[in-house]
Amino acid sequence: MKAALLGGGVDSAHIVDLAHDLPAHGVREAAFLLREMARSFPSTAVHLAVIDPGVGGRRAAIVVETRAGPVLIGPDNGVLMPLATELGLVATHRIEGDKLSTLPRVGTTFDGRDLFAPAAAFVARGGRPVDLGPAVRPTPYFVPVPRRLRDGARGEVLHVDRFGNLITNVPSAWHPGAMRAVLLRVDEKARGSAPWVTSYESLGRGTLGALGSSFGTVEVAVGEGRASDRLRAGVGAAIEFTWPPRPVRRGENANSARPRKRA
Repeated sequence: MKAALLGGGVDSAHIVDLAHDLPAHGVREAAFLLREMARSFPSTAVHLAVIDPGVGGRRAAIVVETRAGPVLIGPDNGVLMPLATELGLVATHRIEGDKLSTLPRVGTTFDGRDLFAPAAAFVARGGRPVDLGPAVRPTPYFVPVPRRLRDGARGEVLHVDRFGNLITNVPSAWHPGAMRAVLLRVDEKARGSAPWVTSYESLGRGTLGALGSSFGTVEVAVGEGRASDRLRAGVGAAIEFTWPPRPVRRGENANSARPRKRA
């Protein structure tokens, strides 16, 4: 794909890699990460995302124009939609290969190289998305929405990072600052009380806890361990937090808990 971008006239200094290690076929996780990682790029950016289990099939290849300026290119399977919605979707066009002056396609299993990258290079050079093909309506995509409860919140895991941390869609701002712990349920199974902290160090090795993630949502983590393994949970797992009615004592804060002693 990079060779196709370079061959299409894109300066190598302007190619930014966001991720290459996402789970195969994980459209929902990729859609979440693309929105979170690409939202702060400049208005001139062209975002190319290829999580494409339907490659070579009926799904369309699309280019999306946004009100904020960035152009998005990828398969019409939902991976672009959360970012497109946030940036303000203006128009979507189907990418037709015969509109691109590229090498002949080899097979039907590598549209990233044969279709998407050449289209991205075309737009990056100043080409108009409308010239890539006719206007189409993108396939609707469901974005899971968290729900506030009387004394907590319910959501789901949207991302498992390489450390095994469970990143949920529950905003960390929903957590009452005075609560030092949360009650945790995963896939309807009670997991007991977990400390609420503001750093991994505060958990201590092997301790399961919760904290605000760098995505602005609640994260479940194990100090120097893997919460995904401990809880046997992955992307799509239902998760529920209950805020126990125990306020912080005077002089305490969320990071005052001492880590466990290490051998």
